Amino acid sequence: MKRLVIALFATLGLTTAAHAVEYTQVQADKSRIAFGYQQMGVSMDGSFRKFTSQLRFDPAAPTTAMSTIEVDLASVDTGSSEGDTEVATKTWFNTKAFPTARFESTSVKALGGNKYEVAGRLTIKGTTKNVVVPATFTAQGNAGVFDGSLTIKRGDFSIGEGAWKAFDIVANDVVIKFRIAAAAK
Repeated sequence: MKRLVIALFATLGLTTAAHAVEYTQVQADKSRIAFGYQQMGVSMDGSFRKFTSQLRFDPAAPTTAMSTIEVDLASVDTGSSEGDTEVATKTWFNTKAFPTARFESTSVKALGGNKYEVAGRLTIKGTTKNVVVPATFTAQGNAGVFDGSLTIKRGDFSIGEGAWKAFDIVANDVVIKFRIAAAAK
C-alpha cells in the first residue's frame, strides 16, 4: 500500500511538472512601451520604438519570476520629429550620455486572479528609484501577455532641466504603459 501511495504522488508530481508553463521568449513585434503626460493641461501620448526585454515567468511559481527591460531613449516617438529631437537633448533625456532607461525586477507578488505587483529598480538618466508596478497576466494559447502601467515623477529623474524643471507647462506625472507578449518555452 505504501508503494502505491508513493507511486501515485510521484505520478502526480510528474503530471504537474509536465503542465508547468514558463514564458521566456519575448515577442517584440507584439509588445509596446508607451507614455502619457499633460502639457499645458492637454493630454499627450508617445511611445518608444526600440526596447529589449528578458523575462522568465511561471504562473504556478510567480515568486521565481524575473524581468529586465531596456528602452532605447533615442527611439522615442512623440508624434512629431521636432518633439523627438527636443526630448533627446540634454535638458530632457540626454540620450548621448544616457542612451537607455532600464527596469530590473527584484520580486513578484501574486495578488490573486491574474494580478501581480512587480517590485524593481527603474533607472533613467543615471538615477535609480525603487518602484512597484501593478501588472496583469493573461495566457493566450502558447503565449502570454503582461499589461500594466506605472506613474513616475519626471522631476525624480531630472527629465526636464533648466526652464523645464517647473511643472507649470509640462506636468510632473508621467504614466508609463506597457504590453509585453511572450511565448512559452
